[in-house]
Amino acid sequence: MSGHSKWATIKHKKAATDAKRGRVFSRLIKDVTIAAKMGGGDADANPRLRAAIAAAKAENMPNENIDRAIARGTGQMAGMTFEQIVFEGYGPGGVAVLVDVTTDNRVRTVNELRHLFSKWGGNLGESGCVGWMFHKKGQLTLPKEKVDEETLMGLVLDAGAEDLRDDGTTWEIVTPPENLEAVKSALLARKLEPATAEVTMLPQNTVHLEGGSAQHMVRLLDALEEHEDVQHVYANFDIAEKEIEAAIAASGSE
Repeated sequence: MSGHSKWATIKHKKAATDAKRGRVFSRLIKDVTIAAKMGGGDADANPRLRAAIAAAKAENMPNENIDRAIARGTGQMAGMTFEQIVFEGYGPGGVAVLVDVTTDNRVRTVNELRHLFSKWGGNLGESGCVGWMFHKKGQLTLPKEKVDEETLMGLVLDAGAEDLRDDGTTWEIVTPPENLEAVKSALLARKLEPATAEVTMLPQNTVHLEGGSAQHMVRLLDALEEHEDVQHVYANFDIAEKEIEAAIAASGSE
């Protein structure tokens, strides 16, 4: 079980500040624009756009912002031309890292990401160096106190999930990407709201980190996700939840 779901859950619990709200909106607008560019502006016929709009609305983004982002993606409105790239690299201890980027300046972004990897004990690698270690999956997390294993297992498997995993205080539900919304809907119908629900890249195996390597890995992930061009970060680390929380707290106090 990857520590990545712990990281996602802890990030979800962190209170959003006004300073971060602008960065969140910037990323979500890029997501909507790219989705509309790739699959058209009709959300009913474009699952990726539908998911991007749902994510934007979950952050209370005004409808007019979403509409403008769609219009830029479909070419109905002039705007920046964004390029979507997945960078690959290694974090402390040889952890595999994928960085999903949307940028209007590839050279600038490469240089900035290379600096962040180097600063926190990693290095940016060549295309294909770690991507093979991950599979695209739907992933939902749910606090264990909300439901027992037997009830949840029957519910999610009937809705199309592949697996249910015990991550200590959290249930992790793994689905084929196309079944994520069906599983989420089945949970919500039983008044079981997941803490997180997203299409993600799950690692085939994990690298356990502790001590200084764990601290640097968390700091690298935090720095990458703060970068304005970074949409998503995936990594195959396994770090104790307490160490993740401690590293986040330490970075916030600086």
